[in-house]
Amino acid sequence: MSIASNLERVQNQIAEACARAHRDPSTVALMAVSKMHPAEAVREAYEAGQRLFGENRVQEWQTKRAELSDLFALPPSGSSQSTRSPSPAAQAHLIGPLQNNKTAKAAEIFDAIDTLGSLKTAERLNAAAQSLSKTLRILIEVKLSPEDTKHGLAPEDLPALLRALQPLTHLQPRGLMTVPPFDENPETARPYFQHLRHLRDEHLTLYPTLTDLSMGMSNDFAVAIEEGSTTVRIGTAIFGKRTYA
Repeated sequence: MSIASNLERVQNQIAEACARAHRDPSTVALMAVSKMHPAEAVREAYEAGQRLFGENRVQEWQTKRAELSDLFALPPSGSSQSTRSPSPAAQAHLIGPLQNNKTAKAAEIFDAIDTLGSLKTAERLNAAAQSLSKTLRILIEVKLSPEDTKHGLAPEDLPALLRALQPLTHLQPRGLMTVPPFDENPETARPYFQHLRHLRDEHLTLYPTLTDLSMGMSNDFAVAIEEGSTTVRIGTAIFGKRTYA
């Protein structure tokens, strides 16, 4: 099936999940996870109407973005104004772990960083964003799974990080993100989604902008929507299986 038909099917599934959860589908954003897929696949998704994309690696996206400069418009150096293409510009978020030596480039080529996990990284991103005269939207990744392969901040460290972020005026915390352990049964992920929602709600007084919840992927996004997800990250169901080196 084509990427366009895959997108339509996923959007219909999101609408159905929202109906079951008594939510307006407009409150749930679909992020197309294009990691390990070529620039041509991103362009095909854009032509089908998709505007929000997720990428895992800074260097991979830097290479692909050069081929997609007409779709992902960057502001001129030293300017906060974006040069827009005739159609609405697409956005790319970093959804993979960010190494400290890649923060400057990440701040330059991504519209948002969805995997912030430490104050050191936040300070480096803030300095990079300041040099670019931009405000960088961020999500804080919270590690709720005991798996070593999962990344993020321990939930008990979230209040301290949020307080430390307040002086960093070139970062805009928008919410939280998590990745639960994979299981064929989507209900297994529900407690993790509930935990993230509760963490978000506990800190809204300190950070009223902390409204977003990025949680839910192809196998469990319906459960995530029931638990309040505002962004679901879907890759294989849109682009097909990835080819790994």
